[in-house]
Amino acid sequence: MDDIKDTIKEVVLAIIPLSAVIILLQFTFIGMPMDVFMQFLIGVAMVSIGLILFLLGVNLGFLPVGEMIGSALPKIGKAWLVVLAGIILGFVVTVAEPDVRVLALQIDVVSNGEVPGHILITAVALGVAVFVGLAMLRTIFNIPLGYLLVGGYTLVFLLAAFTPRQFVPISFDSGGVTTGPMTVPFILALGVGVASVLRGKSASSDGFGLVALASIGPILAVLLLGVVYG
Repeated sequence: MDDIKDTIKEVVLAIIPLSAVIILLQFTFIGMPMDVFMQFLIGVAMVSIGLILFLLGVNLGFLPVGEMIGSALPKIGKAWLVVLAGIILGFVVTVAEPDVRVLALQIDVVSNGEVPGHILITAVALGVAVFVGLAMLRTIFNIPLGYLLVGGYTLVFLLAAFTPRQFVPISFDSGGVTTGPMTVPFILALGVGVASVLRGKSASSDGFGLVALASIGPILAVLLLGVVYG
């Protein structure tokens, strides 16, 4: 019951400021048609209910399961299986990410179908998958996070020089949308679970940094997509 109350409070506090600003603008500067304004109010109510249910589902299901999977994989004793599981889970959870689908829809519309939404979703998901696998390797072999981040972003800026200009902002937005409410909780829980088994609870902070690495993958994937379509 306390989880439900905390979730409702969190959603209300998140939505009220935005709603208040839009309502204030409506009655001061914008003056949009009343039917459109009513649609906005209905949308706010639906989003609030949806977010409450979504966050409850994440807290009750995704986080515990992600950490349990991360804790169970290292006990098998095969590093390649941990990496493979990270790749597969990174791919499927990104495909399910709502933010990625919104971006893909917008790109499909703006490009008049030249860059199909499903192609962009697949590229972004593959990018996340590869770098989640790399993050698993980093946890297993205790590779410093800074080396991977510097190397990854160096590759990003080098590749950006050979990619059509219109794909560069799309690629960085792709990196941003992967840090959404579906991908982040599961990947973080997975990383913390793996690290807690490999180096104990005191080193569970090694499980963090996965999101930073995972966001590089989509950038590189979309830049490569730009080279192909360019």
